[in-house]
Amino acid sequence: MNNIRGKSVLITGAGRGIGKRLALGLAAQGARVGLLARSQAEIDLAKLEIEQANGTAMRLRADVRNVDDLAHEVERMRAAFGGLDVLIAAAGVQGPVGPFLTAKPKAWNETVEINLIGVANACRVALPPMIEKRSGKIILISGGGSSYARPNFTAYGASKTAVVRFGETLAEEVRDHNVQVNIMAPGAAYSHMTDEILHAGEDRAGPKEIEDAERVRITGGVPAEKQIALAKFLASESSNHISGKLLHVNDDWKKYEVESMRPDLFTLRRKQ
Repeated sequence: MNNIRGKSVLITGAGRGIGKRLALGLAAQGARVGLLARSQAEIDLAKLEIEQANGTAMRLRADVRNVDDLAHEVERMRAAFGGLDVLIAAAGVQGPVGPFLTAKPKAWNETVEINLIGVANACRVALPPMIEKRSGKIILISGGGSSYARPNFTAYGASKTAVVRFGETLAEEVRDHNVQVNIMAPGAAYSHMTDEILHAGEDRAGPKEIEDAERVRITGGVPAEKQIALAKFLASESSNHISGKLLHVNDDWKKYEVESMRPDLFTLRRKQ
């Protein structure tokens, strides 16, 4: 059941970072991937890499803040691939780094708009066809600060925390339509966000963030294979019994392929 071959997977933020990682990995597993991002050059390259590995992908250029453009691109993908089985909402920005009062309001607000409203927009256009056929998977990507306090990253932490609670709530709304909504915490992996932290410096990011970012830069962080494995599980029929959960790549999630988890496990606010 843990098979995604032939499934149509829409990935926002697919031009770089975790979105691109998952796009390449799931395409290698046989999924047909819709690569959605703002940068034409980035999705051109991602499509080329997938096709060179004998995978299937199409480019979908849109800004997740524009729901009309998103709807248009989803319709293009459905027409080309014959449907939409999985949405992975990975588009996101780190936003301003530094104490809250030093952040420019426009940049702070834009971070929330992309990271939260963009996720909601993607769900808004992907859900109707899933509900219509009574089958679908939605995977929202969380990030550092979504389950713990992260000083100097208030916009990112707040928006990603909101994404988690949005996903948990949406999961309850669409449960009877046989659509599963889960949130995936991919762990720290080297990306442009790592470089942004290092460039900000210790005065703005804080010593712990710089130490962690330097470690990730050297080691590469969480291996892509671990992230792809969890995404594949959540996109497959093996996870049909799981919805409304926040799963980290380092959680012992594999045992839940064959057994149910307690309602209070793997949520944003766990019962004491």
